[in-house]
Amino acid sequence: MALPELVRLAVEKRLSRYCLKKAPVHVMDRFKVGFRFRGNNVTLYESRPYFDAPDQWTEIVVAQFRFNPESALWALYYPDRNSRWHLYVDLDPSRKFDNLLQEVDSDPTGIFWG
Repeated sequence: MALPELVRLAVEKRLSRYCLKKAPVHVMDRFKVGFRFRGNNVTLYESRPYFDAPDQWTEIVVAQFRFNPESALWALYYPDRNSRWHLYVDLDPSRKFDNLLQEVDSDPTGIFWG
């Protein structure tokens, strides 16, 4: 089941602003931050060019936000070194997407941005 359209549009708008803040236009030839939707999940990633092949880019997943349509709660997940997702237990699921995005941005544990 996909995200409700209004929820998706609100999240897309918020993440677009966040990604532009995190990687402004003047650094986009060296570093980008993006996101993609899949079902009820939204994955945040960073992208950089390969050192020895600057015309090719690699993506590193940063965080995943999962929406539960039954409870209308967002849960936050972090990737391990093999890009497997694990529930982030330092923050309870929330109805407010911004609460989770703020946690990723502040990154108090260093698990998202390092």
